[in-house]
Amino acid sequence: MVLEMIDDLEVVAEAGDADSALRVVLGHKPDVLVLDLNMPGSLTPLEALPQVTERNPGTQVVVLTMQDDPEFARQAMRAGARAYVLKDAAGTDLVDAIRSAAAGERYVTPSIGARLAAMPAEREGRPGDLSEREYEVLRLIALGHTNPEIAETLYLSIRTVETHRAHVQQKLGLTTRAELVGYALAHRMLEDAVA
Repeated sequence: MVLEMIDDLEVVAEAGDADSALRVVLGHKPDVLVLDLNMPGSLTPLEALPQVTERNPGTQVVVLTMQDDPEFARQAMRAGARAYVLKDAAGTDLVDAIRSAAAGERYVTPSIGARLAAMPAEREGRPGDLSEREYEVLRLIALGHTNPEIAETLYLSIRTVETHRAHVQQKLGLTTRAELVGYALAHRMLEDAVA
């Protein structure tokens, strides 16, 4: 409704889940996709995001979410989002974010942007040659989270979490949860979680 009231913006299509959003982007090739991180589907929105930018580089992605954790903003931007907007600020920020994204510029809801800027820089050279996502999955396992909890926290499917866990175990040569926790402790991976 917000977008339909703006004269120079046109809503060309809508989708109810991440899978259809990907199909709609490929079919309509919009300048900007507004992607809700809570959309259902076999793909999570964060999994669909890199596919959108890979398969149709002309479409800029604006993430719309209730998730106000700056780490999610960092993950979304790393996955290819051009803008990150909180739903409670959508009335004031969404149009600006869409215009910025269409112009190839970045936009983050100011309250998140300030917290994002204050976060420590991403660490270089993760242990065991783990990807950033594998590192996060291992860290959450070591903190005692179950696969479903990790999936919910990282906006991934449970199957994707299981795949990341298997890759971590293979790369590190570890098999049990106790070994994974021990590895995380030895490499000081839990220090960020204790503040």
